[in-house]
Amino acid sequence: MKIQQIYTGCLAEAAYYIESEGEAVIIDPLRETDPYLEQAKADGATIKYILETHFHADFVSGHLDLAKNSGGTIVYGPTAEPNFAAHIAKDGEILTVGKVSIQVLHTPGHTMESATFLLRDEQGKDYAIFTGDTLFLGDVGRPDLAIKQGEITEEDLAGFLFDSLRTKIMPLADDVIVYPGHGAGSACGKKMSKETEGTLGDQKKFNYALRADMTREEFVEEVLTGLVAPPQYFPKNAMMNKMGYESFDDIRARGTQALSPRAFTAAWQEENALVIDTRTKEEFAAGFIPGSIFIGLDGTFAPWVGLLVPDLKQPILFVATPGQEEEVVTRLARVGYDNPIGYLEGGFAAWAAAGEDVDIMQEVTAEEYATSASKMPPLLDVRKASEYAQEHLVEAINFPLDFINQHMQELNPSEQYFLHCAGGYRSMIAASILRARGFQHLVSIRGGYDALSKTGLPRTDFVPQATEL
Repeated sequence: MKIQQIYTGCLAEAAYYIESEGEAVIIDPLRETDPYLEQAKADGATIKYILETHFHADFVSGHLDLAKNSGGTIVYGPTAEPNFAAHIAKDGEILTVGKVSIQVLHTPGHTMESATFLLRDEQGKDYAIFTGDTLFLGDVGRPDLAIKQGEITEEDLAGFLFDSLRTKIMPLADDVIVYPGHGAGSACGKKMSKETEGTLGDQKKFNYALRADMTREEFVEEVLTGLVAPPQYFPKNAMMNKMGYESFDDIRARGTQALSPRAFTAAWQEENALVIDTRTKEEFAAGFIPGSIFIGLDGTFAPWVGLLVPDLKQPILFVATPGQEEEVVTRLARVGYDNPIGYLEGGFAAWAAAGEDVDIMQEVTAEEYATSASKMPPLLDVRKASEYAQEHLVEAINFPLDFINQHMQELNPSEQYFLHCAGGYRSMIAASILRARGFQHLVSIRGGYDALSKTGLPRTDFVPQATEL
């Protein structure tokens, strides 16, 4: 028996590959299928099943392309109603894979169709559970994503999750390995551990949601505390996963078209495209295409695109470090942005060499800001509200990047603003969005709060962070 966790840091998402005696299973695959197909080929294995723990909201799964390219059967838990051919397993149903078996446990709560897959080894012993978004290390899946107006509430889902954990998962042995669908950084839970595998015994000891003496009412209250509105792309991704989508191969071919500066400009105008600059924040600040938006590939690129770009069908042009073009298209497709229409051939250097207009973003160091802080214009802290509540500079105004589109009208385009986040990535995104919307007097603080906290500027008292949302 072979188990491989395939972890993608940008999404804080874990897919899994299980192989036994020439048969393989993929659990919760990402959009691009090549890694799974190549692994199975290297092992001389046939992909028998593609197991989906639920209709994912934070990414578009690769189940359809993988089934087409491998011949494997897509499997969901009870009550799932996909718009394509799939096996809807019964609660308790057992699937055989080589010399091992996988039992389907219906664990509603995060969503109604959520399932946990219990792997038994060659001797029939319970070995591991693949919990999707039902159970994380240190947390559980948020129960507010599958609400149906007038039919089911988040309190209902939280109650179902309590029952699922206590009737299906907690009775299992302490030495059973927990393989969750996500780790720290995912918006599918509120405070997950950085570890991506552990034992069920440890979770029973340390996970607040698995306390043995916890009542159903206490669970519902605690699991719902600290939640914020989910990212706008979540329900759209869930619908794509349920209803189907375009092949990733077609998206990759369309998105990796090289465009000269002239052709790039023409496509921008003709398609009313959004231009995303995916280079580093330092490169962007030194020179960028006026009107473009910075979202760097070296950060959590895909989730920020999902949070900030409302229309999944928006035509997208992009600027990338040469050689990273396919990676950009792949990450866009992972969160359902299937309409990239090309990239700037030769990168930003080609744009500048062609004599096109170039803009720069003003920056200062934390020390430079601190020396004149009392005379400075408003300081915008673009971190999440939970980070701001934990600790912030006394004079800073919280203006979370997550909700910049909803609150931009609260700012004055003719006024100057200084911006900071934790390290500089998010403040550069915020500054680029504001600049594209007509704000000309913006200054990003290098190093963000990490640097500002060392300057001696007055800060609020530290309060432990109850949620990372």
